[in-house]
Amino acid sequence: MAGQEQDAKPGRLALLRRRHPWLDRLIRAFERYQGQYGDYYAAAITYFSVLALVPLLMIAFAVAGFVLSGNPDLLGRLQMSITSAVPSPAMSDMLNRVVQQAISQAGTVGVIGLLAALYSGLGWMTNLREALTAQWTQEPATQSMVRRMAADLGSLIGLGAAVAVSLGISALGGGFGRRLFELVGIEDSPAAALVLRVLLILLSLLASWLVFLWVLARLPRKAVTFHSAVWGALFAAIGFEVLKQVGVVYLNSVTSSPAGLAFGPILGLLVFANLTSRFILFVTAWTASARENLEDAPPQPPGPAIIRPVVQVRDRVGVRATTGLVGLGAIAGWAWRRKR
Repeated sequence: MAGQEQDAKPGRLALLRRRHPWLDRLIRAFERYQGQYGDYYAAAITYFSVLALVPLLMIAFAVAGFVLSGNPDLLGRLQMSITSAVPSPAMSDMLNRVVQQAISQAGTVGVIGLLAALYSGLGWMTNLREALTAQWTQEPATQSMVRRMAADLGSLIGLGAAVAVSLGISALGGGFGRRLFELVGIEDSPAAALVLRVLLILLSLLASWLVFLWVLARLPRKAVTFHSAVWGALFAAIGFEVLKQVGVVYLNSVTSSPAGLAFGPILGLLVFANLTSRFILFVTAWTASARENLEDAPPQPPGPAIIRPVVQVRDRVGVRATTGLVGLGAIAGWAWRRKR
């Protein structure tokens, strides 16, 4: 009995989960993340994130080509900065030739870049939406390929608008703060610099919060309420700022040598994209693991009831049945004789 009581006693981790709800939620979020293949979805998102970088650079080169074609002084400064930034003369010559080719073929590069960006952007959005849907444990919607691509394109445009709005808020807020300090005449004071720094951090958090609120609530296949994603978006915004600071430190450490300067940014981009993808999916699992979000999920209906009547056929009469019949016959015969 003592051994059975010892086995029935909850472990230390179970006691800690009962005592600390935040710990229980983190563990449930990790279990959901692993059960819904979060690492595999993060790898797919990372692949399309890096793939989308090439056409985006092509579009940037095309835009730069249109701008620099009529401004030779700016083109010369750009080439000078490339030559001084790249450690190898051969690499600087190659990059300068790439810039010259982008300027001479800006229209072609821009069109190809737009088509490639559309393809890679749709692939990135499709994988992101499927990953978020899996973390919310939603049933996959049955849609045709055309409707799914149209929905993903609309989500991509919506996410771009959310990013534009958040960046606009951050830029306008920072510019308004600087202008206000200039009007007062305290723009060079240490206190104004500190206040402006805090203001920029808060605006950056607000911008990230708006983007992640859109991602968590509107990018799953079945949209959830903004109320259910408020705290998750705040968690994601703070964590993303921490990841950005860690990424800056990492890039500074890996680009300290010529080899690191050549390959460090690519490796840093891969690591940063993968960590960000995993973090976003884990935050989604953490948001979906909240008690109020678990209660919103309808319970699964029971399976259909199957009634199967069992009919037993006996080949011969048993001993009990024979004894009963003999007794019933004896009683009937005794009653008949008395009646006569």
